[in-house]
Amino acid sequence: MKIATFNINGVNKRLPNLIAWLEVAEPDIVCLQELKAEQGAFPQEAIAQAGYDAVWSGQKSWNGVAVLSRVGAPVVTRRSLPGDPADQQARYIEAAVSGILIASIYAPNGNPQPGPKFDYKLAWLARLKKHATELRKSGAPVVLAGDYNVAPTDLDIYPTKSWDDDALIQPESRAAYRSLIGRSWLDALRHCHPDERIYTFWHYKRMRWPRDAGLRLDHLLLSRNLRERLEDAGVDRAVRGLEGASDHAPVWIRLSPP
Repeated sequence: MKIATFNINGVNKRLPNLIAWLEVAEPDIVCLQELKAEQGAFPQEAIAQAGYDAVWSGQKSWNGVAVLSRVGAPVVTRRSLPGDPADQQARYIEAAVSGILIASIYAPNGNPQPGPKFDYKLAWLARLKKHATELRKSGAPVVLAGDYNVAPTDLDIYPTKSWDDDALIQPESRAAYRSLIGRSWLDALRHCHPDERIYTFWHYKRMRWPRDAGLRLDHLLLSRNLRERLEDAGVDRAVRGLEGASDHAPVWIRLSPP
């Protein structure tokens, strides 16, 4: 089974890119982030024609998350991250697909920091950790996939000082990510590529894609009961270089049968 996560950066604007990638890569399950489309504007028909069922939580102009599947219709188990009823941002959706609980995650960016947006980021990640603990305790096989907006270590960002003040690499952000993983979750991409500078995001500005000046922000975390099934993980880098591309590339894992 191939599971992928892709910050699409506008699902309607990048729809041709998405459909082309689905056709070539043939992922079984896909988590999308940054749909930038309200609920009724999600391109369900085009996704269905590509062979995928979909569930999504949309939001006009910003945010938005979805789970796509070609191995059975996703059954939604949660449409928002618990812990703050006042939080209306569409950043989390969770669904059961083919015996696995899949979460599509779009964590807050947190800039500028310090400030209320950074405080929201850290509080959101703390809520995610608490909910992830509940999911782990359920005993279900779980994949937490998405754009975490954290480059966990210096190996996850190109050598530079230009991002030193950015929320993506602050010690508090990295500590929150480490705390989330703890001893219970496996960072699949880093597990398969322990010493490699591997990136998933290249900003549009300052020629960062041609210079390979990237960051690893998109992660797939696996519960313990999926660790032995992990066969491989990678990044479809070439997708980032196409015309009209998102500033993220798809990240994927391959699991063996149960």
